[in-house]
Parts: sequence; structure tokens; C-alpha cells
Amino acid sequence: MTDQIMQQAAAAFPVYRSQSAEAKATFLESIAAQIEALGDALIQTAMAESHLPEARLLGERGRTANQLRLFAGLVREGSWVEAAIDSAIPDRIPARPDLRKMLSPLGPVVVFGASNFPLAFSTAGGDTASALAAGCTVVIKGHPGHPKTSALVFGAIQSAIQLCGMPEHTVQHVEGTDFALGKALVQHPATKAVGFTGSFVGGMALVDYARERKQPIPVFAEMGSVNPVVLLPELLATQPEALAKQLAASFTLGMGQFCTKPGLILAQDSAALDTFLKTIGHEVPGLPTMPMLHAGIHAAYEKKLHEAVVQPGLGVLGKTEKETSGIEPTATVALVDGDTFLANPLLHEEIFGPYALVVKCQSKAQLAQILEHLEGQLTLTFMATEADALANADLVELGQALAGRVIFNGVPTGVEVVASMQHGGPYPATTDSRFTSVGSDGIKRWARPICFQNYPAPLLPPELQDENPLGIWRLVDGSFTK
Repeated sequence: MTDQIMQQAAAAFPVYRSQSAEAKATFLESIAAQIEALGDALIQTAMAESHLPEARLLGERGRTANQLRLFAGLVREGSWVEAAIDSAIPDRIPARPDLRKMLSPLGPVVVFGASNFPLAFSTAGGDTASALAAGCTVVIKGHPGHPKTSALVFGAIQSAIQLCGMPEHTVQHVEGTDFALGKALVQHPATKAVGFTGSFVGGMALVDYARERKQPIPVFAEMGSVNPVVLLPELLATQPEALAKQLAASFTLGMGQFCTKPGLILAQDSAALDTFLKTIGHEVPGLPTMPMLHAGIHAAYEKKLHEAVVQPGLGVLGKTEKETSGIEPTATVALVDGDTFLANPLLHEEIFGPYALVVKCQSKAQLAQILEHLEGQLTLTFMATEADALANADLVELGQALAGRVIFNGVPTGVEVVASMQHGGPYPATTDSRFTSVGSDGIKRWARPICFQNYPAPLLPPELQDENPLGIWRLVDGSFTK
């Protein structure tokens, strides 16, 4: 089955990639419209499978459609290919040839749907949308946590394929829980790249599969992080209660099932920190709970939570007090001192769910030492006044080396689908910190540069022809021009 699917994707690729930019853009817009046309049936199905509330899924459907339309606009405008032309200089010694370069689609892409966003990071999510925008065909490995939702969305994609006259196998969908299926998809010779959002273990398994190939391929895996929040002294002194309530709401939002959930809070010991700790400890027990996405995530959360809270030197500040049932989690906030944290690597690991750890640092030097010991992160947040930021510029500088997105005075949960978003970070947050899985630059994962030297003019892609028939921005002899 896998061989047939990947061969079909490979056969469809040259036909799909040759479609005009307008045709691809219209196709992406049609997918968005077909998803919206599913109406309440899609929302109710996703609610039943994921336990997410209606309002959350309505917003997620809107984001899914909007990011498809964002990539449609990107393709239609066309400058994303980064066309560059350096004209020949025949009388130079040595002579310079005519050189032209642009990004070109890689080929069939395998996308693994994520469980925590059954619409926006799954079947027609950002990986699929950006790969199609780049001109790649896509094979989707549906997530077993929401198979009916995936099937509905794939049906919408199929309708768009028919309406727009795209090759039948431009997008294909496979289901299964056997790890052998994922391995076969990654290791098939026709597969040229992989997109994944999920756990570190899952992402690195795909990386290992790709490395075992005769011809290794890129795996763009977003694998989460603890997303540290640093409370700097001046702001903490004036707003300890407000900060505690803000962060309690953030790390328990959606039962902590966000890759940008703030799971680690760092601050220097002070009377204001004591107030913060008392407030957040009282806040968490009263927050509402709801079922997690599925039983597997709930079991993994409770296991890792138990492993953490029994560590020497760690104390629980507050946790869910009401009786939980089924797959409702125990929301928990804990406290540890800086020395204990530095000495225990287990406390540095992400716990996917409504858990946060506060680290009481003896000094600014110890806080900096902790930041230096942390691994790569998706986000790092500073809660600070301007004076705080200026007085701690060295800590802020550490943040730029540590994370893909550095935030001031806001919670990291939530990402905007725009050109300026960076949803990625140094390993182990992602497998390649140069790329983002959210926003328009996500398209660059699925393309590679090709240089055309002294190429026959009639054979040049439109993006590199002298006449610039597509009217895109290009770098011509060192200057941007249309």
C-alpha cells in the first residue's frame, strides 16, 4: 500500500508543480472554502474526538482556513521563490557567466498530523498548506486521535482537487497506528521531506528513519519545549499577584496541551516572589478542568507528573483539589530551588499538560547559569519593566541564543500566522532552527535553491525570464526590482 501511495504522489508531482501560481492559489482557497462548507458536522466531530470545546474549535477552523488563504496570497504574489539574477560579464577576466537562481519544490512530502490541533496542525494544517503552496504533493499520515475529523477534512481536500482540476493524487491520506507505517512512509525513495509536530521521542524516531535511508531527507520536526518565563525584579515587585494569575491561566489553558505552554518560571528570591508563590498556589486548585485530548496523552502526563513531584527538594504549591474522572488531569504548580534544579536534569524536561515548575534562584548569576544550562526552546518570555530589561541586558541576550521567539510581557501560548512569526528553535525544540512551522516562511522547508547557468532563455522558469512575466520582486544584479 505504501509503495503505491508514494508512487502516485511522485507521478502527480511534476504535473502539480507545473500548475500556474494562480491555479495553485485558487486550489488552496478552494480547500479553505470546502472545509468551511463542512459546517457544524466538522466541529461536532472534532469535539467528540478531541474533547476540545466548541469555541476553541471554531477558532481553530478559522485559523486553518486563514492560513490556507495566506499561502494562496503568497503563491499568487510569487516573490517567495527568492529569484536572483546576475547578468553575464563576458569582457571581465575571468568572464562571468549568466547566473540565475530560485527556490524549487522538493517533491512528495509526508505530513504527520498533530493531536493537539486537530484542524490547524493536522490534515489541512500548516505543513500541508505550505507544502502545497511550494508546489509539492502531500501524503498525510492521519493522527489516530481524531480519525473521523481527519477523514472529513481530507474529503474537503478531495472536493477541491476535483473542482480545481488538480491531479487526483496531489494529496493522499493514510491511517494506521502501526509504527511500521510511519517508517515505510519516511523511508520510501519517493519521499523528499517530512513534517511533524509532536513529542521529542516521536520526532527523533522519524529523524532516525530518515538517516537510515540510502539518500537521507530533511525531517522538520517541532518537538516542544518548557518555554521558560523569567520574572525580573522590578515588575515582580509591583505586580506579583497579577503575574501569578496570568501565568496560572496560561499554563493550564487547554489543559496545558500547547507546545508553547509556559512550563518553567524563573525568579530571584524576594518578598515579592513569596507573594507570587502564595498567589499561584491558591489560584491553581480552583481552575476548571476538562478531559485531555486522548487517553494516551493523559497517561503520559500523569506518569511524568508523578516522576517529577517525588524528586528530592521539589514541593507542590498547588494542585487540582476536586476529584478528577476519566482523562481529566491534575493541574499542578511546584517549587524548587536553583541548586536542586541545576543538579537534576529530569526537572528540565517538558511535561505536556497543565504543569509548571517555579525555580527560586539565589541570585541573578544563578538565574543566568540556569538559562545557560537549558536546551533549545520554542519561546522564552521576560516579564519586565523597561528598566528591568536594560539592567538585565545580558539575560535578554542569553534569550536570543536559547529560543526561536523572545517575548516581553505576554504569555507564549498562541502563535500568529504571519510573515514575522518564528515557531521553531534550537534543538531539541526542533530539528532545524533555521525554519518555522507557522507563518509564511514555513513554505521554505519544502523547497531548495537551483542555479541556472547560461541556461537557454526559452527553457527558463517564468520567475527567471528577462521579461519577468509574473511581475515578482527579484534581486537583479544586486538590486531588488520588478
